[in-house]
Order: sequence, then structure tokens, then C-alpha cells
Amino acid sequence: MIKHRIRRIETFLNHCASAGRSPPPPRALQTIQDVIDLLQEQVEAVRAEPWAGTIEKARAVAYLAGVARKAIEAGPLASRIDLLEQVLQQRKKGGQR
Repeated sequence: MIKHRIRRIETFLNHCASAGRSPPPPRALQTIQDVIDLLQEQVEAVRAEPWAGTIEKARAVAYLAGVARKAIEAGPLASRIDLLEQVLQQRKKGGQR
């Protein structure tokens, strides 16, 4: 019981010490790969946090993994849409001549 309380106090103190860190610089999220990179970074940050319990980490990682899965699925669709838009633009230009 005492060991558990000491561990919780140590965890709390570690959390307080890490709270003084400066926030990361802003990032531009312009591509799907940018989003995936950010999500990967955040998953690693959650996994490295000493103050979070196993269940909290699992929930956060599961949520981030679901968002990453959707971003990964959207990648090929976005590429295909861009390609279709280029083809339509070329057809439009060709029809005006």
C-alpha cells in the first residue's frame, strides 16, 4: 500500500516537472502524410508519458490509431481525386479550342 502511494506521488511529481516544458512548434498539416506523421508522434508521446495508466494509454492509442487508419485510407482517394481533376481540366482546355 505504501509503495503504491509512493509510486503515485513520484508519478505526480514527474508529471509536474514535465508540465513546465515549452509547447512544440506549430506544424502545418497540408497533406495526409503530415497528419499521419503528427499522429505517430502523438502515439509515441502518449506511450512515453509516465503519469498515464495502462488503460488511459490504451484508449488514447486506440483513438489515435483509428484516426490514423482513416487518414491512411483517405490517401489513395485524395490522389485519385487529384488525378481526375487534372484530367477534367485538360479536357476542358481541349474543348475550348
